Amino acid sequence: MSRSGIVNVRMVITEEKILSNIDKVQKLINPNSKKQIVQLEEDAYFKDLIESIKTYLIEYPKKKNFPASVYKAAYGLVEYATNQFEENTKKIEELIRQREKNIALAASLKDALDAVENKSEDWKDTIKNISGDFSEDIIETLGIIGRSKVVTSQNCQDAIKLINARIGNLETNLHIEIDMERIEDRSKALSYIGIEVADALKLIPTPEEALQPVAEEKIEEVEAPAEVEQDKEYIEQTRVEVKPSLWQRFKNSKFVRAISYIMKIKVTIEVPNALPEGRGE
Repeated sequence: MSRSGIVNVRMVITEEKILSNIDKVQKLINPNSKKQIVQLEEDAYFKDLIESIKTYLIEYPKKKNFPASVYKAAYGLVEYATNQFEENTKKIEELIRQREKNIALAASLKDALDAVENKSEDWKDTIKNISGDFSEDIIETLGIIGRSKVVTSQNCQDAIKLINARIGNLETNLHIEIDMERIEDRSKALSYIGIEVADALKLIPTPEEALQPVAEEKIEEVEAPAEVEQDKEYIEQTRVEVKPSLWQRFKNSKFVRAISYIMKIKVTIEVPNALPEGRGE
């Protein structure tokens, strides 16, 4: 009895620990959290949490009796990570479009600067044509250059420097590049969860407790004993389809394929022999 009691206590502690680790990971990838993961390669604490979760899923001895609470939490983590990943993909696409737009604006501003510096016949029309794309101070500065009789004057040179600085900012897209790098770092962490945790989660049969609301609903609708087997068949079919739908949704993402190559994610983890308690606390 005492030996059995010790084993049960250990499993309860381990289960609670894994649930705690899953909660910690979810907080780290929450975009509204103050403490977020910054760089996957340098965040040993984050990778250690994922390792403990993955190893628990893989090494749990009797997967048919896998704790429903851990299954729900792990599945919820992957689903949350997948949703966040898709949102990040949309943000990246928006930033790419903005970067392309800025490069085009830089080209039109260059043309306008060339027109006012060389006093081309249509320099006023050139400024007018781009007035909707730039702030009032940029348009006024171009006008100063166009109206200057001496291009080498200090006033004109200062105006030219201002326009060139604006062109440089548009071409480098520094703030956009910083935003993209920040989002891509988060996406690395999110894809790491999808690759490591979701793949391990596929090995575990969905606990009946996780499908209990569905089963109860079917029993309430059909009371005849002959329909019970149909209920079981329905649950089995649901179990097969629920897990791959989320995994396929993540795995088939075009950004996952791109990020796996471009960012060279390292996904191989050596699994320890014992059930993990979660390191890096």
